[in-house]
This record gives sequence, C-alpha cells and structure tokens, in this order.
Amino acid sequence: MNIAFSPCPNDTFVFHALVHGLIPGAPEFDVTYADIDVTNNWAAKGAGPEILKISYAALPWVLDDYALLPCGGALGRGCGPLVLTKGEAGNPAALAGKRIAVPSDRSTAYLLFRLWAAQLVPDGNMEIVVMPFHEIMPAVRDGSIDAGLVIHEARFTYQNYGLNMMADLGSWWESDTGLPIPLGAIIARRSLDAASLTSWIRASVEYAWEHPEASADYVMQHAQEMSPDVAKQHIALYVNEYSANLGESGYAAVEALLGRAAQEGLVPAFDLAKLRL
Repeated sequence: MNIAFSPCPNDTFVFHALVHGLIPGAPEFDVTYADIDVTNNWAAKGAGPEILKISYAALPWVLDDYALLPCGGALGRGCGPLVLTKGEAGNPAALAGKRIAVPSDRSTAYLLFRLWAAQLVPDGNMEIVVMPFHEIMPAVRDGSIDAGLVIHEARFTYQNYGLNMMADLGSWWESDTGLPIPLGAIIARRSLDAASLTSWIRASVEYAWEHPEASADYVMQHAQEMSPDVAKQHIALYVNEYSANLGESGYAAVEALLGRAAQEGLVPAFDLAKLRL
C-alpha cells in the first residue's frame, strides 16, 4: 500500500511503527516523503498515493475521492501563523490595498488569514503574493512587501529581521472559536477499508507514545538538520490527543474552519457530512 507524508518529526514519529512493520495485521507500506504543498496538489488531481497527509484547507477539493481519517493528523493550540510588518505593527485596517506575502494559497494559514482579514480589513482589499516561505521575512524587511504571513519556526526568529507581529492568528482563532487549529489531515481513497486504516494508524500513534525512543533514529534521519531537542519540541507540539482521535472538538474545529471558508468563497462549497466517516 502507498502512503505519502512529510519528513517532519511529527509525521515520522506518528508513522514509524506503521511503516516499519510493527503493527499486527497491517500491510507493508511504500512511503513517499513530500512537502504538504506537493501532496495537496496530488490529492486535488486524484493522482496521489492511496493514503496522504494534506492540509485541512485542501480537503474541500478532494472529498469526492478521499475520506478524512479520524487519526494520524495534526490539530494544535498555540501554534498558529503570524502576520508580520516592518516598523510599528499598527491597525489591521492599514493592510487595505497593501501587498501581503503568503507561503501558499491553499493552506490553513491562508484560510485563517483571510477569515481574520474579513473581520478587520475593510473590504478585504489586499494584493496577495505567493512566495517561497524563506523569502517572506526578507521581503517584508526590505520593503518590497507590506506584510507577511509566516508559520512554524518563524515564530521564534522574526525579531532577527527587525519585524513586528501584527497578529497571532492562532490566538485569534482560539479566542474566537474556543477550538484548536486544524493543520494536517490524513486522507485515504474511499475505495479502501477506512476502519482498518484507522485502527492501524491509531495503533501506530499509541506505539509511538509507548516507545518514544524506538523512532528516534528514523525521526532524525529525516529531520533536515533539526537538532534532537527541537525535534522533540516539534513532536510535543503537534502530536497530541487529536493525533489519536479527532473527537467531537476536532471535528468541530474542522467544520468551523472549512464552513466559514466556504461562506467566504475561499474554498468550494461541499457537503459537511462528507467530513465524517
């Protein structure tokens, strides 16, 4: 069976047992490591592996062909994207008519930004520029971009570029909804046995928690020069109760994000019932 997920520590930690033959009854898996923008596109074209990790923001495009599995993915708190500016952060309304750099226009970060802007930026009138993540903070610093949307480690490094935080979109979302932020989803072709896949992946998550050192070498092999301490922090942040079971609050978070996004025309209209098996 074919599976694709990122080389990030949270994914390799979660799937280590599954792809190393440690889960009784599970088939052998052929693994492809790919960034989430790549898997988002594969899923949208219906040409990807049978099981993929994608952004929750990409789900509305793929639900006819793929089912959302209730485990193995990532929802979180305290890990949202930031809106950065040069100089004083100022009022969000000042972004009207400005150039805003984003790393992807089919990501949870982008949906959160647009939902936030719909409340605070007059008419949502902005020029959105998609650029590689590593170019965003230098572009804001150098003035070619008025504000930037950043994720992950940029939370800890943006001050090095002389930038200021206008908004923490994770804090905004959690305050507005009381719900976690839907980040990465595990999906499988609807022709597969979703119940068995769910059982195997959940067992892999539980194995990872019970034997955290078993995956250490595998995690670091794919951690892209990340230090062991940072990898552990990454895992602690993104592998949590929702990784084992979305539960009602997890589903509520996904439905809130994608339901609002559909109302704003940011994603295609879809049947919310398709989110649940």
